[in-house]
Amino acid sequence: MNAWNADTSAGPSEAGAVTVVEGSSFCISSHSGDIIAGGPQGDFYQDTRILSRWMLRVNGAPREPLVARTPTAFQATFVGRARWSDGRFDSPLVVRHQRHVGPGLRDDITIRNYSSEPAECDIELIVDADLADLFDVKGGRVATGAVVRRSVHDGELHIEAERNGQRRATAIRAAGAHVREDALTFRVDIPPRGHWSTSVIVVPLINGKGPDEPFTETRSPHHRTGVQRHIAWGEHVPRITVSERNVQNVLNRSQSDLGSLRIFDSAHSDRVAVAAGAPWFMALFGRDSLLSSYMALLVDPNLAAGTLQTLAEIQGTKVDPASEEEPGRIPHEVRFGLTSGLALGGTAYYGTADATPLFVSVLSELNRWGLGGDIIESLLPHADRALDWIEHFGDRDGDGFVEYLRPNPHGLLNQGWKDSWDGINFADGRMAEPPIALCEVQGYVYAAYIGRSLLARSAGDKALEHKWAERAASLKESFNERFWLPGKGYFALALDRDKQPVDSCTSNMGHCLWVGIVDEDKASLVAERLMSPEMFTGWGIRTLGSDMGAYNPVSYHNGSVWPHDTALVATGLMRYGFVEEASRIASGLFAAAAHFDGQLPELFCGFDRSDFPEPVPYPTACSPQAWAAAAPVQLARILLRFDPDFTRRVLHLAPILPEEIGDFQAQNVLLGQSRIAIQARGRAGSVDGLPPALTLVNEPRPPLDDGLRGITRAGAP
Repeated sequence: MNAWNADTSAGPSEAGAVTVVEGSSFCISSHSGDIIAGGPQGDFYQDTRILSRWMLRVNGAPREPLVARTPTAFQATFVGRARWSDGRFDSPLVVRHQRHVGPGLRDDITIRNYSSEPAECDIELIVDADLADLFDVKGGRVATGAVVRRSVHDGELHIEAERNGQRRATAIRAAGAHVREDALTFRVDIPPRGHWSTSVIVVPLINGKGPDEPFTETRSPHHRTGVQRHIAWGEHVPRITVSERNVQNVLNRSQSDLGSLRIFDSAHSDRVAVAAGAPWFMALFGRDSLLSSYMALLVDPNLAAGTLQTLAEIQGTKVDPASEEEPGRIPHEVRFGLTSGLALGGTAYYGTADATPLFVSVLSELNRWGLGGDIIESLLPHADRALDWIEHFGDRDGDGFVEYLRPNPHGLLNQGWKDSWDGINFADGRMAEPPIALCEVQGYVYAAYIGRSLLARSAGDKALEHKWAERAASLKESFNERFWLPGKGYFALALDRDKQPVDSCTSNMGHCLWVGIVDEDKASLVAERLMSPEMFTGWGIRTLGSDMGAYNPVSYHNGSVWPHDTALVATGLMRYGFVEEASRIASGLFAAAAHFDGQLPELFCGFDRSDFPEPVPYPTACSPQAWAAAAPVQLARILLRFDPDFTRRVLHLAPILPEEIGDFQAQNVLLGQSRIAIQARGRAGSVDGLPPALTLVNEPRPPLDDGLRGITRAGAP
């Protein structure tokens, strides 16, 4: 099974599909609420499709869909018109269908008769469950190797399949239904101006055992733990008000989406991490979850804490070529599906070059935000194991750079954030051959070294502080020497297997600005190139310049615009003092979000803003998606130039808000153990409730304030 060398983008789905999600469970249906067999639609639980068909027929015909709404991430309401029993077109029968997703499914169906005469209704709900693994569904493959068995007992349809020694099953029931092996049917008489209703309950079973909190007919779906968590999230996150309505809508939507993408550790009920995105990536992804939680610090630092804790528990301990596990390595993805053992070499797959250094740098950032002394202390050994991986496994040839090369035929060919098969290429369009050392990965390693140095400073360990600061200084020097392309004025995307610079112009070098590895004398040329017409579309930054050989504005990684990538580029530009450029990017991305109803997708096409009056959607983009949801939060932070540092006991706040944004307020922001309120307008800003450990500084953080100041290569203070 070659799950990992296939295209990493989501599989196709028809326009108008409705997705609801709670934790790692999600359901994709048509606009009518029906789940149509033969495609990617379905209800999924623990990476298994527990419902592959759900087709409601009233008097032999489907409903005429009128409206579909998702008032919350985990709930959808569908309204349609049903056929009158004698076939009249102008039917008075209206079907209201409320769907709740979680540990299974609950569908509340009500048919209301608006006629003055009674209505006889033959109702048929055609159902099926292929119990296919998510990878098979996403890739459009037909599930093989299992016999699906169907049986009816005590008014319940039971569908079961066994793969890889695991039994997965679906139990479907509804009060008053006549149950067949392929459908639930009802024959009802609805009185004039009256109604009929029922609840369809779908319960997943794993080796005969159901979830701890399944849906029932009697208990309200709103009393479930997942729903209560979502309500608590809305009360817990910052309350943001902005004069410019679109910016406020985008930030509010970002907070809501981040809440819906949280996943909880069953063994640690108070621990929360963030999944990569709906519908196909409702799982823990090392890189995605770390970057998303970093960009969401202004909303809730606990997302970063829980993500770090969860990843630490599955940090690599052994060498396993099948799953690409190595001691100290942070996993790329965690799955629980029927065939995950075949696809991943286990439930976790470790083939990524960047999650491990990001683990260390995000831990350090969490420390700078003053959250969790005990958490930091418990995770320090994991950070040191991650640094050991960088030295002994990441740097494959001892040249000081981290490279990747998959050790098997089924792993990801490219193992940075642009992990599609064709994502790493030269300026003339040729594919780069691994082992490959990506520019941004070296930046992340640099940030990990700086982060560990600052963690040592917090602990009062001067020797360790100097060790990692020196290591960072050495890497920065060699990076700027080997990756810089003086004839082009930008950094190479990577070094290939022959240590030749991969000379395409990409957004990746913007990540290098973000972490501060770029020499100050090169930053202006990098900024100029990133803001060139070949890179900046007016909405965001292209992943690949339009003058490059592999450029394609409708590709996944070779010319599209990714909001998280654009936000990190803007962060880098702001860090180096390119305020106007960073502000232009932020304004462009907020404007793009307005065209997506406030919800930025995973990516959109890389056409220029002058070519089309609105951003062109990418056909299979995930939405909501964690780092796309976190991107506006990160943009708000850089426009505020809000940078807390408990290590040095300062809080930088030097707003540079565009005039059109007007007043900005964020109350209930968690900083350390305090809840603060931020007010800003233009270049003025203030903080209420500042923790006593911090001093407010109304100046931006110095561009290269990375922990190296005052430390020489000899290690002398």
